[in-house]
Amino acid sequence: MLAAVRRLPPTAGVYRFRDGDGKVLYIGRATSLRSRVASYWSDLRDRPRLRRMVPLIAAVEAVACDSVHEAAWLERNLLGRRKPRWNRARDGQESTVHIGLESGPRTPGLRILYTPKPGCFGPYLGGLRARNAVSALHRIRPLAYTGAGLTGAERDMAQARGVTPGDREQLVASITAILGRDPVELDRARTDLIALRERAAGNLSFELAAEIHEEIAALDWIASPQRTATLEPAELRAAGFAEGVLVLFRVRAGRLDEWTQRASTPERARKYLAETPAEWRPFAQRNAELAAGLQ
Repeated sequence: MLAAVRRLPPTAGVYRFRDGDGKVLYIGRATSLRSRVASYWSDLRDRPRLRRMVPLIAAVEAVACDSVHEAAWLERNLLGRRKPRWNRARDGQESTVHIGLESGPRTPGLRILYTPKPGCFGPYLGGLRARNAVSALHRIRPLAYTGAGLTGAERDMAQARGVTPGDREQLVASITAILGRDPVELDRARTDLIALRERAAGNLSFELAAEIHEEIAALDWIASPQRTATLEPAELRAAGFAEGVLVLFRVRAGRLDEWTQRASTPERARKYLAETPAEWRPFAQRNAELAAGLQ
């Protein structure tokens, strides 16, 4: 078992334990699959429930994700569909939120939405992270101060920040690109936030510096790549095949909520591979190779 654990990648992902009969015991997520799964064979004296489970583990399976956020979504989706015996919660504890962008001249700005609306961004896991990301964007792209309905205090802040209603369209375009994961705008936003954090630290405003540090992490979270939960109600199946192992992912209503793998011949796998959308092929193939390596 430990030999298989050592073959896991040190990347974010979701792991699954099976018993000797092939039944799923537990599903979890990890920032580093290798170190997280290896921890189950370390000191578990403070986790008696898991200590009882470990002797039952006969196989480890894993999906390597493109971000911790993607791994969090995949874990949530899988547990929402079927909760294994040793999982306590049916899904993750983070709330599901969206970010709405109001671009009109009266009250432009960003809003946290718990119900998606046309044109919003997301979905994201974690209301606090989303609020911190919105705070980060307001700090460096103060769109809300370009509105026509500002109070006197807000007009003073707009003047102090050096923004006017004439900046509204440019700020909307920048925020849209950031939330759309444009790499150039994301890098620029991160650079701006880091500069503000360093300035605060240099002024001995360590509490402010820590606040901005949390906002940078939050922006990274919502901007990280993830395909396992979308606003579009997509329905698809994606497959990868390697060394006699076929891995299948099923997306329903925009959520990747089913992951199976089994032995297969190239001939039997061919039809599943043919129907896999091009944008899903690298993800599916990478995880088929991982599955084969863990056999």
